[in-house]
Amino acid sequence: MTKPNFKTMSKGDLRAYVLQHPDDNEAFYELSDRIRANAKPLNIDELPEIIQRKRSSNPQ
Repeated sequence: MTKPNFKTMSKGDLRAYVLQHPDDNEAFYELSDRIRANAKPLNIDELPEIIQRKRSSNPQ
């Protein structure tokens, strides 16, 4: 089976591929590189507020 070209896949398609193929390290690392490249820096002083927003948007 031929692997897809991960560099040309959209982020959504790559994410779906990683979820379907959890043992494919190459795909996982490509996705994590993309996520890291687009990440916003975190201000540690805002962490409690961020946690509170996450908790209130994901009730359990």
